[in-house]
Amino acid sequence: MTEAAPSLLATWLLGASMGLTACTATCLPFMGTWMVARGSGPGQGSLWKDTAGFIAGRISAYILLGTLAALAGQELARFLDQGLGHLLIGGATLAAALWLLADSGQHKPCAVARKAQAPGEQHVLHFQPQAKPAWQDSSPPFAVGFSLSLIPCAPLASLLAICTQAGQAGSGALQGLSFGLGAALTPLLILLPLLGRMGSHLGTSWRGNGLRYLGVLILAALGVRQLYQGLVAGGVL
Repeated sequence: MTEAAPSLLATWLLGASMGLTACTATCLPFMGTWMVARGSGPGQGSLWKDTAGFIAGRISAYILLGTLAALAGQELARFLDQGLGHLLIGGATLAAALWLLADSGQHKPCAVARKAQAPGEQHVLHFQPQAKPAWQDSSPPFAVGFSLSLIPCAPLASLLAICTQAGQAGSGALQGLSFGLGAALTPLLILLPLLGRMGSHLGTSWRGNGLRYLGVLILAALGVRQLYQGLVAGGVL
């Protein structure tokens, strides 16, 4: 137990070093665009949920990668080098763009509420928008955060090497969790909600869903670019 503690601490510091530097530069174009476009329309109260969903996606990915690296060894690193991360990022980003497009002011399913009346009075029905489940509302940020964690980089390669040496799924998962908690210490925890608030202010000066549609176009372009890079890395193009 005494030997494992320094290793976990070192893995946490490795994740923190990435979260405070490279993570911000890599993730900001994707999640920054999402938060500005998301804040410009309905659901502004979900900005913190979206941020939490993004961080949860990253931590979940590192736990999974740590587990798989402990089981598969260096084969996992070679598999990731074939463009899998780019392909998944492209798919998740395009899905996020479609989510924004579908949620741009369209009519939402209504729930029927029956207001209590005094005896002898007619019942009055009230219709109100039916809220989406919390997991469904923040699933695009979770998917984007998860997929962005699969891009090969020096800190991730170090994590995979540590987990490969662990040789056990439980130890690999614990190392992945430690790395993910370190990577969660990122300026994005502050920047993303601020960008969402900025989107809410900018949205008032744009006609209709103009800002949200612009976000859809930017996310779609980023998604197509990532798909192209993934196909190139995989030798398809």
